[in-house]
Amino acid sequence: MIQFLVIAFATFVTLGAYHESQAASAPTKVVATNSAMNARVAPLWIARDQGFFKKYGTDTDLVLIRSGPLQVASLASGDTDVAYTGASTVLGAAGGGADLKILAVFTNKITYDLVARPGIKSPGDLREKRVGVQAIGGTVWMGAILGLERLGLDPSRAHINVVVVGDQSVLTQGLLAGTIDATVLDGVYSRRLHERGFPILAEFGKNNIPFSSGGIVVRQTYLERQSSTTENVLKAVLEANAFLRAADKKASVMNTLRRYLRVSERDAEEGYKDTLAGLDLKPYPSVKGIQNIQRLMKIQNPKIEKVKVEELIDDRILRKLDESGFIDELYFKYGVK
Repeated sequence: MIQFLVIAFATFVTLGAYHESQAASAPTKVVATNSAMNARVAPLWIARDQGFFKKYGTDTDLVLIRSGPLQVASLASGDTDVAYTGASTVLGAAGGGADLKILAVFTNKITYDLVARPGIKSPGDLREKRVGVQAIGGTVWMGAILGLERLGLDPSRAHINVVVVGDQSVLTQGLLAGTIDATVLDGVYSRRLHERGFPILAEFGKNNIPFSSGGIVVRQTYLERQSSTTENVLKAVLEANAFLRAADKKASVMNTLRRYLRVSERDAEEGYKDTLAGLDLKPYPSVKGIQNIQRLMKIQNPKIEKVKVEELIDDRILRKLDESGFIDELYFKYGVK
């Protein structure tokens, strides 16, 4: 009997240790969201498709929330854990008291092209013309204003009529129909229009205008309690960022873009070009980029001015991974120079 009890006890302890080990090694559940549907979201999609989230120990669900404010509201409330979003939505939430942190930003510049209808030959010709945007206060609007500023055009002084039209596909149709004279578009749209005789007046991606979009954002409390999980999510997206740059992985990246964006092979190719042109190798958040957004947002929401941009950024995990050689090793692994 004693021998049986000893064996039973040993078996119980062993099974208990086994289940504890299994629980400890089980992937951590994470709910991540994105609100945009463009090629610059590719690192997030690739991280899932290529199994990088699982590789680094997280079971990450990706959820599309088409509204940026709703996306950060779900993050601030704790309904979701990680958001892949732009600084404008983060600033808006921070102005309302949300305690969010930007860990990394994969696009730190304006990447739009300024496209006009035939007959308009230079940016100066836009005086007293109609420039279409998606929404006042939105990313396309900010891109247009910052781009025009770089060209020396103040919409008020130049009497440029900024009109709300719709998303980029609708803006494209507006140019074709002649209801607007110019707009800013991603390359996938602008290059197609250029083939039809519409002039590209400026490629803002070449001007390095500081901006901030496509970043990893979490709650401060989540970062404190789940720092290792947060680090693992960031590792997965960083590897995806390296993967999509590898020449021999292009076919896989194209498949991902076609599937998520539901576009043709040709449009996927254009999106692929935009992705490579817009994403940073090392995604440190740009203080100047966020300040540019803050400057424009505070016109409509004075509370935004009180937000301290430097306190929104927490790049300690990214810096740790960079200084350890993790990021450079990824690029070496995938043959990216």
